[in-house]
Formats: sequence, structure tokens, C-alpha cells
Amino acid sequence: MNCHLFRKAITRRDMLRASACGFGHLVFSGLAGNAALGGAPPVAGSVPAPVTPIPVRAKRVIFLFMWGGPSHMDLFDPKPRLNTEAGKELLGQTVGSKKDKLGIVLGSPFTFRQHGQAGTWMNDLLPHLSRHADQMCVVRSIHTEGNAHGEALLRLHTGQANLVRPSVGSWVSYGLGRENENLPAFITISPPRGHGGVQNYGNAFLPANHQGMAIGSAEIPIAKAVVSNLGNAQLTPSRQRDQLELIQALNRRHLEAVGHDPRIEGLIANYELAFRMQSTMPAIMDLSDESSETLDLYGVGSKPTDNFGRQCLLARKFAERGVRYIQVSTDYTWDHHKKVKEGTVEECAKVDKPIAGLLEDLARRGLLEDTLVLWGGEFGRTPMVENGDGRNHHPQAFTMWMAGGGVRGGLTYGSTDDFGYSPVESPVHMHDLHATLLYILGIDHTRLTYRYAGRDFRLTDVHGNVAHDILA
Repeated sequence: MNCHLFRKAITRRDMLRASACGFGHLVFSGLAGNAALGGAPPVAGSVPAPVTPIPVRAKRVIFLFMWGGPSHMDLFDPKPRLNTEAGKELLGQTVGSKKDKLGIVLGSPFTFRQHGQAGTWMNDLLPHLSRHADQMCVVRSIHTEGNAHGEALLRLHTGQANLVRPSVGSWVSYGLGRENENLPAFITISPPRGHGGVQNYGNAFLPANHQGMAIGSAEIPIAKAVVSNLGNAQLTPSRQRDQLELIQALNRRHLEAVGHDPRIEGLIANYELAFRMQSTMPAIMDLSDESSETLDLYGVGSKPTDNFGRQCLLARKFAERGVRYIQVSTDYTWDHHKKVKEGTVEECAKVDKPIAGLLEDLARRGLLEDTLVLWGGEFGRTPMVENGDGRNHHPQAFTMWMAGGGVRGGLTYGSTDDFGYSPVESPVHMHDLHATLLYILGIDHTRLTYRYAGRDFRLTDVHGNVAHDILA
């Protein structure tokens, strides 16, 4: 056969058209293989994390974000000396600060008790959560940079505040892929619209299919939130499928012309996912299929727990359907520059029962074993008074806790000085927290990279150490 003549007789486009069924078979085989492995089809240009010997302790993460910065010494890190020294000047040398005088000490108005077999200290405002003390790993020595909310939120959600970088959930999506082909790997429920906004759940330079799907926003009650354009009453599903195929054909033609473009590839994947979500998302968003006992467990239908209870219940529903990273956010209501007592009482009343309900519901469904629940804000609060009865921002030391897959329940890890100003034992930087989170998911944070602008980027930049001591 004259190969030169053969190439002339049949063009590349003819060959692709004639081979369409064969390619369809290959795609179907890939989908089936991925389903068997519990994953979603990889997107071209998105290289998953290399296989490592790290054991997978959790398959998913639920991050409960307390926007504004809860006061650690008023919740999980009691400091009796705050009360004995209240009204006195806090000296820098007392807490290892370079400053001579830091301000006037403000005592804590709350009482604390020890809970569980391990005796975890918790504020009395958390009676429901305290019953789960032996499932919680309380880390008292978190620290970060950024005295302003915007910088601190970006460091919490993306690892850095300079440049525009992918969010934690996007990195998890990139590293693990989708487990459910009808749902995204990353969903954020009621996300903050301020202090970084979309960057807090954005994909930045990662392919577009790794951006978090936002449901509502922090300022909107979740009961009123909708997923835009989820359905079209004017067109049948088959007609919508025809429209999608036309759009996708144009997208693929453009992709063929340019050869390789992660942006187009991500767009194609997102269009397909959006169509598939129509058959899955409405049932998840509808809470009418939940029993009255479950609704009560989360505080749904009661004040002041209804809103956050609905968010936590949605998080459980997404978790059991294979979403990899789910964030639930409060409104910007933990920023207590004044009236820290009244503010803390109000916020604890909103979230205590829903969070406890989430932990109980996950446990009884067998999901807590492989779900990491993370709680915390962007920073803590100062031991010094502000505005008479409030506390200022404090990134130097604060508390976050974890529960579920991969962590040692009943453990209090790290400590701060007598005033809660600085870590004095087992400090955990934000980069260390992110490295540990990825490690629990079976990912080596040093190898989860993406080439962009001539540099290999990663969530932890050039930092990060896994806190092995908190792992089960």
C-alpha cells in the first residue's frame, strides 16, 4: 500500500469521524474503570498527585469556618491568669513579644469544664459539642500571619496572601479528582463574599473544573439559597442534551485547533458536570426527605440554630454522596472587637447543636471514620482588651480542632503561654495544618504541584511539616 497516497485519500478529520464509535467505546471504558476505582474521569492537563505510600485516613473533608476569628481563650484554651491579672498591663517580655507593653489584660467571663475520658477543656457554652470531646483533637498552638481579615482568610484558604493561588478545596479536587461524576469534588456552602471573596474557593491557575461550587453566600440564609440555572422548565432534558452536544462540539473543535488548553478542557468538563448535576442536586438540596429526628438533631426549624443546622445537614448529604471537600461558613459574626461576652454567647448558641448533630450523624452512618471535620477561624483574639469589653485580631496563636478520619480523638495538642499570646509547645503553622490535612487524605504536600508561569506551585509553597503526633 502506498502510505503517502493513503494519507492523501483519508484526511485526519475523516479518520476521526469514522472512528467516533471506537473513541466512544474507549471513553466509556475509561469511565467504567474510574468508577470502579471510586474516581471521576481525569481532565486533560490535570495531573493527579503521584502515588505515594501514605495511608489514606480520610476520603473527604468538612471544614466548618467561623468567619471573624473566635476567641481561643474564651472557648477551648482557658487561661486562669487572665482573670487574676485582669486590668493590669501585659508586658511583652512576659509572653515573648518584642514590644515592651502590649495593653491591658481582659479576663474571660466564661467558665470551663473538662469533658470526656481525656478531660478536654471546653467552654460551658458548648454543652452539645462537649459530649463529643473524645472524638475531637484540639490544637491550641495554631499560628499564622496577617493581622487583617483579608490576608488571614487568604492564608487560611489558599496558603498565601500574595498572588492569586488555588484554594485548599481546589488542590484537593486536583489531587484526588471527583468521586461522584454527577457532583463536583469541591462545594462551599454560604461562602464569604468579602475578605478575598471568590479567591477563597477559586481554582486560580488550576483547570477550571477544580473551582469550588458556591451555594448561596454567608449573608443569605441557606434556606433561600439556590443553585443558579440548575433546571430549565422550557426545555426537556433531551433537548438540553442536544444543545449541550452542539456547544461541546464547538468547544472540542476549538480545542483541536489549539492542541492543548487547560482552560478549554476545564470548560468542557464543567459543562458536562453542570448537565449531570440536574439529576442529583435538587434531591440533595431538598431536606424534606430527612426524618423529623434528624432535623431536630441539627436544630433545623428552631432558632437560633436553623440556618447553620441546615448548612451542616447539607454538608452531611454531600459527604455521603462523595464530595471531596465541603466548606460550611458562618456569617461575619465572630469579629468581637467589643462585647466579646455577648457575641460569643450568641455565636455558640447558633453553632453548638448543629456541629454536634453533624458529628453524631456522621458517626452513626459510618462516615466519621473516613471524614475529617475541621473547625476554626482565620485567627484568634488578643488577651488584651479593646473598646472596653472586646478583643482585637491575633494571628500569633489560636485554636482549631479536628475530628473523625485520621486524628487522635480526645487529644489536646500544643499549648500557649499563660495569657494565650504565643505558642510555647508544639507550634503548628498554617502551612503545617495544610500539610497535615493533605497527608490525612493520602497526599504528600511536597509532591502535589502544578506548573504555572515557569514554576512548580503547591499549597504549602516551600514550607509545611506534617503534625504526625495528632494522627491516629
